[in-house]
Order: sequence, then C-alpha cells, then structure tokens
Amino acid sequence: MKLAFLMAALLALRSASAQQVADTSFDATVATPAYRPGTGPVVGIDEAHHNFHTMTGRYEPFARLMAADGYRVVANTAPFSRESLSAYQVLVIANAIGGEWDAGAYARPGFTESEADAVHEWVQAGGLLLLVADHAPMGVAAEGLAQRFGVSMSKGFTEDAEHFFRGFGGPSILLFSRENGLLRDHPIARGLDSVVAFTGQSLAAPGAEVLLALGEQAVDHPSPTPEQAAAQPNPGTAWRTAVAGLPTHSARGRGLGLALVVGRGRVVVLGEAGMLSAQVVRGAAGETLGVMGMNVPGIGNKQFALNVMRWLTGVLQ
Repeated sequence: MKLAFLMAALLALRSASAQQVADTSFDATVATPAYRPGTGPVVGIDEAHHNFHTMTGRYEPFARLMAADGYRVVANTAPFSRESLSAYQVLVIANAIGGEWDAGAYARPGFTESEADAVHEWVQAGGLLLLVADHAPMGVAAEGLAQRFGVSMSKGFTEDAEHFFRGFGGPSILLFSRENGLLRDHPIARGLDSVVAFTGQSLAAPGAEVLLALGEQAVDHPSPTPEQAAAQPNPGTAWRTAVAGLPTHSARGRGLGLALVVGRGRVVVLGEAGMLSAQVVRGAAGETLGVMGMNVPGIGNKQFALNVMRWLTGVLQ
C-alpha cells in the first residue's frame, strides 16, 4: 500500500466530512496466543463515558486481537465503582469524552471524582489499567483520573518536526523506533522495531518508565478553550484549528507512552488511541481514502498492542 494513499487518510481527517470506521478486514490472528481461547483474564473495554473508541466501534479490531490472544473481552457499560470493576482483571479506557464532542467538551471531565477514586483503589488492590487519551479534548476528560496515578497530560496535541512518520502525514504522526532511539527498552518493546502514533498528547509521571519517548524538538500545542472551540465552524476539529499561531511549549523529556506499577496493580497510559486501532478513513461519498493504526503496513503497532496487554497481565516480565 503506497504511503501517498495512507497520507490522504490523515489529511482527510481534518475535514468535517471524513469518517473513521473500524477495519473489519484487519488480520487479528495471533501465531502463538498468550492464553488458550477464552481462558485469559477478563478485559473490560469502557463504553460508559461517551468513548470515541469502543469494542463495538473503532476498537473492534483491538477487541478481536485480544480475543485471539486468549483474553475474555467484554464491554463495560456501567459507571466505575468497586462493584462494577470487580468483574474485570483488566480495564481499558480509550478516549473517554466529557459528554458530547462539542465546545463544552474542552472543559468537562470524563469521570466523576468517585469513579476516579474507585479505579485508583481497584488498581492499588491488583487491577490492571490501560488508559488511553489522545489530543484535545480527550486529555481534559481523562486528566482527573490520570492525576490519581501521578500522570500529567498536556491536554492539547504534540508535534515533532524531526521524528515523524515521513510520507504519511505531518509532524503530529510520530515515529518511535530503535533507529531514532525513541522506542525505549522495556518488555513492552520486545520484538519491536517501530511504533507510530497518529496525533496525540504528551505525558509525564514521576517514577514511570517511558515506553515512547519524545525527542528534543517535540512541542505541545495547547488545548483550545470552550470559547475558542465554539468560534470554529466544527468544534470536533477545533483542537487543531483554534490553537494555530498560539505559543507552544517544549515536550522534551516527556513521552507518549508510560508504564507504572501502582500498589499490587499495573498501569499503562498512552497519549494516542489510534495506534491500537485499525481504522479505515472514508470520504463524504463513502469512498476509502486510507487506513490508520495497526493495519498500516511496515510498523509494529499490532505487536505493541499485544505486548501492552501481556505486560499488564504478567505474561511479559
């Protein structure tokens, strides 16, 4: 598949008429599954917080991949509480939003204080959390929960004019590789040469192990305010257009992926959700413009997704 075709997909996402849908043709087979079919830990993929990615939507390929690796994958449709979380060994939260994706979403938290407390207590007691939140307004929604684990989120979007996936899109399509030194040594990186992220936000946490490091030239763009977003023709793309020309901040020393041990539990936080998806981008007439995620040829995102879950569940040490 030519990179020009792939680049068209990312350019199309800036248009209000482009649609991202799950790639139902994605090859989710696993040569050597971590668990026998249906015997692995129960994975709850959150669908209770206006999530942009769900197991029946844009994370359907991820859910199939985890099932192929032996996990028992179900949808979480309830607010987080001690009772609801007790049903899972692993919780996956991907791009929760504080209500509808309108101008107000750039200020609304995605979780109540009691929900954030419940998730933190569950992890302390041995729960395994994959928290994924990419460009604005996702960081605003996830910030309160992330802070329970000492994770700061930039909440806007991150670019690196030096370390990006050339030929695919612009400087927000970040490349983490052995060659450029940004794919850091960790069990999650085992067997990988490269991982690509499709526009996200930077992260930092004291004591965390950085999986996907940001380079010297990486910068964070701020999140628009609700007022700035409301002034744009499409609040859904205001995260990019409303901050054009505003000052950026260095993201040097931060990362797009972190791993933490918290009490008896483990946490992986990713600042971009598309890297674990497999999506087709379609134009206004339904035509296929390109793909993004684990289905992009020549990158290690599929194995990265497997390794994240295997590290959380102790298969990788």
